[in-house]
Amino acid sequence: MPTHSKTIGYLLWIFGFTGAHRFYFGKPITGAIWLFTLGLLGVGWIIDLFLIPSMSRHAAARYTTGPIDYSVAWILLTFLGLLGIHRFYMGKILTGILWLVSGGLFGIGWLYDFCTLNGQINERNRA
Repeated sequence: MPTHSKTIGYLLWIFGFTGAHRFYFGKPITGAIWLFTLGLLGVGWIIDLFLIPSMSRHAAARYTTGPIDYSVAWILLTFLGLLGIHRFYMGKILTGILWLVSGGLFGIGWLYDFCTLNGQINERNRA
């Protein structure tokens, strides 16, 4: 069973100029580049339309399935991340409360989670 959905990847690709789909598939460095260059000025964003299936396969081979669903966590992070809802979903109640009252630690924790969420979920699913 794949860990990362192509459908969710394409949904996040709509916001591709932010690099959200690249972060989702476990590519934080290129995700950050897309974020700061608006998807390589749109060119990389268009190319990624064709690369999403291979990114999905690579993510499925790299990450462990388990009780925490990557797609649910990523949707929560993308749209409600500043409230820490994704952290509550993963069972990280204390940091979820901290994110809730501080706006995702003033946005910095939210950005941190964009770079590390796959690893956090992978670690929880292996336990």
